[in-house]
Amino acid sequence: MGVCYDLHSHSRCSDGALSPAELVRHARACGVDVLALTDHDTTAGIAEARAAARDSGLCLIAGVEISVTWAQRVIHIVGLDIDPRCAGLQAGLAGLRWVRRERARHIADRLARCGIPGALEAAEVYAGAEVIGRNHFARFLVERGYVRDAKRAFKRYLGRGGSCHVASEWAGLAEAVAWIRAAGGIAVVAHPTRYAMSRGVMRRFLEEFTAAGGGGIEVVSGRHDVQQARMLAAYAREFGLCASVGSDFHAPENSWTVPGRLAALPPGCEPVWARWPAAGHADAIPVTV
Repeated sequence: MGVCYDLHSHSRCSDGALSPAELVRHARACGVDVLALTDHDTTAGIAEARAAARDSGLCLIAGVEISVTWAQRVIHIVGLDIDPRCAGLQAGLAGLRWVRRERARHIADRLARCGIPGALEAAEVYAGAEVIGRNHFARFLVERGYVRDAKRAFKRYLGRGGSCHVASEWAGLAEAVAWIRAAGGIAVVAHPTRYAMSRGVMRRFLEEFTAAGGGGIEVVSGRHDVQQARMLAAYAREFGLCASVGSDFHAPENSWTVPGRLAALPPGCEPVWARWPAAGHADAIPVTV
């Protein structure tokens, strides 16, 4: 039986529901052997996750999900097998967290003008950490009864076109890839189908991504169907990218992102873990494809 990989997950250190240790235990109970913790714009949970992984027998891969602005789109780039101690990476992430803080302040101001006070303070409580995101505002809006669910919170207030939407300038594509490479990691395009790119735009993006030193693309995701996975595998082969797999887990109640419940990679893909130096994972279990 092969190793079960899940290389995209979130903890309470960004917008996940579980602490890093709880996430590790939950993933292990779901059958995951190798898990990457990839919180948004922070590596704060990695030390706790590593300690829990040692106790559970799971192999923990240090990761991060970096917010990028490209062609007026927000793109997420996952860094896998990074060294969290890298000063360049941490300086870049600190800058993105400042952008998040400023965006949160502006969102709260706009909500207040819409007759919804106290949003920033509530979102900070929900975040419980240095990374504050729109999901925390959505939770506030739902729990205070302003909207029925998070989808409506984004449509009415927080998403593009919403009355309280705030556009932000994130890291540049080449900049984010450089941070990941400086930390010894592999840069991977997260959930590519979410960006609503035409084939021509996707090819232009992947050309820039690979030119910057990007190494992989998330082919199998909790959000991809079989046809989408085959399409992304074709892009991986065309651009010489390795293929990653990840549930994008945030919370146990989200049935479409169960850790480890992922399809196999389509034929002809080079898995991202084939590029990891064995010496960097002395605690890892044997790798099989």
